Amino acid sequence: MTNPAIQNDFSYYRRTLSRMRLNNVPAEGENEVNNELANRISLFYADATPMLKTLSDGTTKFVSENKNLPIENTTDCLSTMASVCKVMLETQDYRSRFTSEETVPFCLRVMVGVIILYDHVHPVGAFAKSSKIDMKGCIKVLKDEPQNNVEGLLNALRYTTKHLNDESTNKTIKSMLQKD
Repeated sequence: MTNPAIQNDFSYYRRTLSRMRLNNVPAEGENEVNNELANRISLFYADATPMLKTLSDGTTKFVSENKNLPIENTTDCLSTMASVCKVMLETQDYRSRFTSEETVPFCLRVMVGVIILYDHVHPVGAFAKSSKIDMKGCIKVLKDEPQNNVEGLLNALRYTTKHLNDESTNKTIKSMLQKD
């Protein structure tokens, strides 16, 4: 989502390889990607958030293929992870224990990622009143960070969730996620 040029760069690489083949210029063996893999890579990068889409599809597939496991097992795990991240970030006593400056952005990314996964897997999503995720609290934690550090994460919540624009979504949550 923050590097859309990668799709264009890969297309350029493919066109260059194609021209080289037409002109019988030998490619450097290990550096060439075969057509099947190139097609798969292109489809992967075609999505705005390719890794998140892959995780979401995998989690959804896991839930649908394992009907013997209650969906709550998966959604409870995801909501617990979001809550743990939120509490760690909003509680100064916990936050002061972080020894690496990378821990805060990591926790923010995990929190947003599991919210999006929850929203894709849970039948009514992360924004419903019945959701086990404190969405207002999570959004507040994000908004309390410097905007340039979290704008991509807020955009991920705005544009990659399934249920944000549902009629049942709380108006306060929708307004909190409006672009400033």
